Amino acid sequence: MVGYPESVTDPSYQGQILVMTFPLVGNYGVPSRDTLDGLLGDLPKHFESDRIHVAGLVVASYAGEKYSHHLATSSLGAWLREQGVPAMYGVDTRALTKIIRTEGSMLGRMMRASPAKGSLKINGLTQAMINGVEDLMEDTWASQVEE
Repeated sequence: MVGYPESVTDPSYQGQILVMTFPLVGNYGVPSRDTLDGLLGDLPKHFESDRIHVAGLVVASYAGEKYSHHLATSSLGAWLREQGVPAMYGVDTRALTKIIRTEGSMLGRMMRASPAKGSLKINGLTQAMINGVEDLMEDTWASQVEE
């Protein structure tokens, strides 16, 4: 089992939208990207490669900027923003995973939805329900704002 730093940097996920079913993502932040592996030398110590390979990240719940780990140097959201990778939360990822398992891999798209006037924004994402499925909000996580 690996965590989100290893998963998003895994080259086998190149260009794919990664759906994580773990109930909370981002709670331990992201370790330094500058610390190199002592054995391999040219790869960051806590990652599978030197950059994020996923095209997008979908999670059920995101911890925001409130991460806690002695190796963490930034939040997951800050790292995704640095590399221009869109992400969203508030999605029933277990239900989505059941669909993917039944139907097989499929093309997907993360699109920005127009937020309803007066809707709540948390970490830059608008939580919207369309036909019982949460819709994409913003492209990346940002600081908490309420409109």
